Amino acid sequence: MRDVSTLPSYDDLPEGTSWHVWPGNEVYGTLNLLTPERAVAGAALVQTGETFPLNWNMELPGPPLFGREAFQHQVNTGSSSRDDVLQNWNTQSSSQWDGFRHVFHPTLGNYGGIGDEGHGMHFWARKGIVGRGVLADVARWRADQGRPLDPSSPDAIEPSDLDGCLAAQGVTLEVGDVLLVHTGWMRWYVELDDNARATLVSELATPGLRPGRATAAWLWDNHVAAVAADNPAVEVWPAGALLSPEDRATVRDRPDAIGEFFGHFHFLPMLGIPLGEMFNLPALADACAADGRYDFMFTSAPLNLLHGVASPPNALAIR
Repeated sequence: MRDVSTLPSYDDLPEGTSWHVWPGNEVYGTLNLLTPERAVAGAALVQTGETFPLNWNMELPGPPLFGREAFQHQVNTGSSSRDDVLQNWNTQSSSQWDGFRHVFHPTLGNYGGIGDEGHGMHFWARKGIVGRGVLADVARWRADQGRPLDPSSPDAIEPSDLDGCLAAQGVTLEVGDVLLVHTGWMRWYVELDDNARATLVSELATPGLRPGRATAAWLWDNHVAAVAADNPAVEVWPAGALLSPEDRATVRDRPDAIGEFFGHFHFLPMLGIPLGEMFNLPALADACAADGRYDFMFTSAPLNLLHGVASPPNALAIR
């Protein structure tokens, strides 16, 4: 395991990639920062034992977003037993980790230069994800600042927002933290009626992290092990929404600038930072706000699916 004191800054990364940082262990990306010591540090944060499951209802959002289809739940009944069958189930239809097979760079390929099937959820599952979690309740902090996030538009969360929010909460990021960003989108979504939810399938727009180099540098230089949010993409959606039409057309066709259009290209294939989408954060955010403790033990057990592209996080925050 590499000494974290020798981790390069973002500005020192060749071509903005961290491929050389963990030779032989690229399948974990920044999960390499989750050492046994970080697990012990996370466990030390448990005070009350209050536990917050971070998986959303599997049926939500409904209808599913991004052109994904709804699954069918079939219960098979025998003479004295039953079992479940999920048909047409997409592992990214609800709460999820995006793995390194999910997005590949148009010129660089998958993270670490590893072939597509060289990655997979089974690596993360067999390692386990345990450490210190930190909640950045940007939704609450921005509201307190008099500029609330709009859950129905591509309202950008800037690196300065993350800094301001964490400072106001009195919490400092440590190397290997799992950062959870509360945007308020999920709390807004559950109040929508069926017609409004159906409309989102074709008209989805959400707040989230601003895509681009500045956000990528912030995440890397804070050396998070992973970042997750309660919105559908972690970053703003739709992709490219913050660019002018002219810049959008230019950037989309430039492989060296594709991350300015869609931050996933920076986060996954270039930096190896796992992304968690639609994490169930409202109850955790309320509990953190109630007692002012924004760090906790975080655990996640992804599906042990050979070469899996993505997985429900099966994540817990334990306070």
